[in-house]
Order: sequence, then structure tokens, then C-alpha cells
Amino acid sequence: MEFVELSKSVHDRSSFDCGEPELDRFIRFYAAKHMKAGISTTMLLPDSVPLPDGKYSVRAFYTIAPGSISRKTLPAELAAKLPYYPVPVYLLAQMAVHKKYHNTGLGKITLIKALEHIWAVNAHMRAYAVTVYCLNRQAEQFYLKYGFEYLHKHDGRTGLFLPMNTLAQLFGHTGTEN
Repeated sequence: MEFVELSKSVHDRSSFDCGEPELDRFIRFYAAKHMKAGISTTMLLPDSVPLPDGKYSVRAFYTIAPGSISRKTLPAELAAKLPYYPVPVYLLAQMAVHKKYHNTGLGKITLIKALEHIWAVNAHMRAYAVTVYCLNRQAEQFYLKYGFEYLHKHDGRTGLFLPMNTLAQLFGHTGTEN
């Protein structure tokens, strides 16, 4: 399965339906705009067969962006080892799977692809962790199942993080030794 960068001319975003209106709106109306503005990158898994108009529907997508957190938001034992200025992180800003692919393992695959992407970028521009802000309890449980830890509440959402050291264990140590 190959995830590719979103292209408005190639990918049909209008038919995407993951069952979560906020995520559907994002892929349809904002993902391309945010990419153009340099805010984030959206990668997606297109269907293998084009629609009658020649575009490919979206099976799953993820969006990543740079970010930072305050060391005060981390558990005390981790915070003590970090500087007082904002700590760089990668934000897994959006991630969704089309409803017709729910319960097929595509969510796990999409998360792995997103983390692999972040790990590759981290080799060139280091960050402390990956963060995600969950839309609901179901999303929170999904990320916790894959090793994310509690960070804090922000705008009514639960923030979770996954340290880069964990990604190093998953994907190899290249580029992470200090």
C-alpha cells in the first residue's frame, strides 16, 4: 500500500466519508489549502480503480505538521530532562479511514505509515515526540493501544504523545543517537 501526497487534480476528496464530520470537512475543504499555505502535509491512500471522472477516491489519509509543546505538559520525570523553551514535536493533526474500510486494519496501517513518514523527517529535523489530539474517546483508545501516552487536555480534547525514542525502537536507531 502506497500513500501519496494529496493532489486536487488526481484525488476525489468529495466522496470521502469516515463518519466523523470534522475529518470529512478537513479532507474535502482544508487539506489542500493547508498544504499550499505550508502548514501541513496530507498523505493518502487512493483507491486502485479510478472513478468515471478519472480521479481516485480516498481510502485513508493522514496529515502531519510541525509543532511544539511546553515541558510543563509532560510527566515530571520526562520534563526534568528537557529545556524550558518550547519542545519541538510533530503533530499527527488528522487521520481517518473511509467508512467502507473500517474494521479492516487500515487504521493501524495508516498510523504506521504516518509514523514512518514522521520518522523519516525526524532524521533531518529532530523533534521530541509525536502528538495527537483526539476527537473522541474511541480515537483516544485507538492511539493508547499503539503506545501513545497521556499529555494533557487542550480545547476539550485529550492530547497524547509518543516519544521519538519509541519510534527509534520501532524503526531503527539511525539518526536518533545523541
